[in-house]
Amino acid sequence: MFDRDSWQEIFHTLKKNKLRTLLTAFGVFWGIFMLIIMLGSGAGLENGVTSGMGNFATNSFFVWTQRTTIPYKGFPRGRWFEFKNDDIQALRNNIPEIQYIAPKIRGWSAGDGSNNTIRKNKTGAFSIMGEYPIWNKIDPMEMLKGRFINDNDIEQLRKIAIIGTRVQELLFEPDEDPIGEYIQIQGVYFRVAGVFKPLNTNIDFGGEKEQTIFLPFTTLQKTYNYGDVVGWFSFTSEPSVPASLVEGKVLQFLARRHSIHPDDEEAFGHFNLEEEFNQMTGLFNGINVLIWIVGIGTLLAGVIGISNIMLVIVKERTKEIGIQRALGATPARVMTQIVTESVFLTVIAGYFGLLIGVALVEGVNYLLVSSGSTNEMFQRPEVDFNIAITALLILAFSGALAGLIPARRAVRIKPIDALRDE
Repeated sequence: MFDRDSWQEIFHTLKKNKLRTLLTAFGVFWGIFMLIIMLGSGAGLENGVTSGMGNFATNSFFVWTQRTTIPYKGFPRGRWFEFKNDDIQALRNNIPEIQYIAPKIRGWSAGDGSNNTIRKNKTGAFSIMGEYPIWNKIDPMEMLKGRFINDNDIEQLRKIAIIGTRVQELLFEPDEDPIGEYIQIQGVYFRVAGVFKPLNTNIDFGGEKEQTIFLPFTTLQKTYNYGDVVGWFSFTSEPSVPASLVEGKVLQFLARRHSIHPDDEEAFGHFNLEEEFNQMTGLFNGINVLIWIVGIGTLLAGVIGISNIMLVIVKERTKEIGIQRALGATPARVMTQIVTESVFLTVIAGYFGLLIGVALVEGVNYLLVSSGSTNEMFQRPEVDFNIAITALLILAFSGALAGLIPARRAVRIKPIDALRDE
């Protein structure tokens, strides 16, 4: 619809009003620039918070025992009770919505203050945990060497140990391969079968994971005379079932099984990661909505500025528009010309704002990566490509809207009146 002369006319008009054009275009530039910066910062904050969770199952929850607070079935209040091995199969048989169940038991904690592990002339205080193989599905970890606990270890009560990276650093030489070597834990020897690096650093059970030693659950029970006691349970729900629903069923079942009053809410300690994750997701969704509201508001101010300058341009070109109409220019052609000028100005200003905003976000990301920053609250600021394209489309649409009012005013000018205009 536009020939070369039409485009030259657009450039001539914008050049003639250079100062006002630059000031108005800066409003659009600043609006899209700030929107991109805020979106990138929001993504960096979300990545920082969620990356510390690694691949931890977000549909998981945890249950442990506490003192009872209500007397029930002849038992007094303040009673201690414990989970047992037979609870494991009972839970599997009676609650089909459970996907994974991982019994856990802690032998010692790194925070106890006394050394519990020896290798040759080196000692250390570490968290000693009894685990089932399924735990690696709930809280996946990277196996740097060897393997994790398997079903044969559980069935045969094998004396093997899976150690964290910090344990390896403290007990072994830098160039020494720990696989197949023996460590002594509270007087009992265990062969190292694997070295792991935690992927999740925000959720701990019993201390820093790098300073943790995992033993087969049954081996820890038998070796250190824990009988059939289970420390606590970790669960995940089936993918289509909310963890809170399964958690409620588990608590009710365990309460009946261990003669706990149905209204005794203090008898069990429990933590639902799905609820925490949903709250965090809702928080970041709210932040993103706020960012878009502020960003679009800023863009709207710039677009209004574009509309105003186009009104001024139309007024200055009243006589020129009259001549065009007198020579046969249709109203549609005049409107298209005004709207195109508005879209052109808006998109060009927005493009540079988008370009510089993305460049700044990527530059910050590059600096964080190259510096080796491990800030858990801010990582990998980024702007989604689809969002960038959406922002440009919004700009083009906004530019068209900004040009409609001046364009309608231009076509309402009668040619005879326009020719008389001074």
